Amino acid sequence: MTDRRTATVFMRGGTSNALIFHVDDLPPAGPERDQLFCRAMGSPDPYGRQLDGLGGGISSLSKVLFLSPPSRPDVDFDYTFGQVEIAVQRVDYAANCGNMTSAMGPFAVNEGVFKCADGPVLVRLFNTNTQQVVHAAFNVAEGRAVEMGDLEIPGVAGTGAPIRLDFMARDSGPGGIASPLPSAAVTEMIADPQFGQVTVSIVDASNVVAFARASDLGLSGAEDIAMIEGNSALMAGLERLRQQAAVLAGMATTPAQAVPASPKIALIGPPAAFTALDGRHYRAADVDVSARVLSMGNVHRAIPLTAAMCTAAAAGITGTTVAQASAGRATGESGDLRIGTPSGVVKAAAKVRGSGVDWQVPRTSTFRTARRLMTGWVHG
Repeated sequence: MTDRRTATVFMRGGTSNALIFHVDDLPPAGPERDQLFCRAMGSPDPYGRQLDGLGGGISSLSKVLFLSPPSRPDVDFDYTFGQVEIAVQRVDYAANCGNMTSAMGPFAVNEGVFKCADGPVLVRLFNTNTQQVVHAAFNVAEGRAVEMGDLEIPGVAGTGAPIRLDFMARDSGPGGIASPLPSAAVTEMIADPQFGQVTVSIVDASNVVAFARASDLGLSGAEDIAMIEGNSALMAGLERLRQQAAVLAGMATTPAQAVPASPKIALIGPPAAFTALDGRHYRAADVDVSARVLSMGNVHRAIPLTAAMCTAAAAGITGTTVAQASAGRATGESGDLRIGTPSGVVKAAAKVRGSGVDWQVPRTSTFRTARRLMTGWVHG
């Protein structure tokens, strides 16, 4: 069997790692491409370690992306994200990764495919998974994206140069902006055999997230990861809620048809004191809302960036579980929502307008850091 090698760059973007490719270096879309991605990550792995690849055994460390020419005149590049599942040989393209989106602009600059002068630059990206335009703003020096800086990201050791990400609203048609409420309701009641009636707000401002009121499950939204993941009945119940939310959002006909990556399910509660994974203590006054988000069957160690932006958007939509939990701390365009996560406080902002069930989110924004870790080839 001939050993195939494929050029790639291994990068950190926000609180995730991924392999990034150029589309021209990949097989055509289909089983051969997906097999390459799975082999590179070390999937399938029944032990959950991805020891035979570059994955890290959790969803935030089992990702791939590729850059391709622009498909529309208002962007510089298209990019596609793939969530590589760990235990099975499957790549899920249903959602985007906000954290790794922060790496795509620097990747384009450092690869020499985006020509620019030194100084502030703006790279306009189109995510093919979600059909969404993203603007990435950062600094370039000596022809390379600046990586050293003072911005600290919860969940990432050290500091880095800031990358501003603006996720623009998706179009609903000529001159229109898509609704952030895919179920056409501010809240939904989901009947669960274990928890009874659970209030959920389903919001789509980048990826779809179902925000479950934590108190309906007897929780605060500020629980330790081990407490949530160690409770198999709770984890199974959250997956049931997630699958039901997929049906309500029109993403699946039956709960069993819900794909693993989307929607995500979040436990939402009011501000609460907590101790982060690095041992740092936070007071309730340090946060506006508490959130624990599940991604691919695990509690995220911080928060998926797209989920953070959905949280900020939901905080500005009157009546959602997030708006209720944050007690009126809606961000608008001028301020950040402070989200308490297992790794610390994550900030995100959203421009929100509307009333009743008629809402628009023209833009969500946040800052990340990114770093190129390795350049080379993957084999197999």
